[in-house]
Amino acid sequence: MSRTTIHQVIGIREFILVVFYTTDADCWEFRLVSASGVVFGERKIYYTPRAAEKAAQDWLAKGR
Repeated sequence: MSRTTIHQVIGIREFILVVFYTTDADCWEFRLVSASGVVFGERKIYYTPRAAEKAAQDWLAKGR
């Protein structure tokens, strides 16, 4: 059974950033949730929570 542990929840502009650890891939990931509840993100692997947070900020800066 997989487990997900939420590490951090941050408000960035009109999004909520969630950084979490998943045992499915033994890695950190992020998701962005819009004010309307739409979830954005990519299934990429990050080895630290800080790397996942930075990737999310870069992702937002590029306007994805």
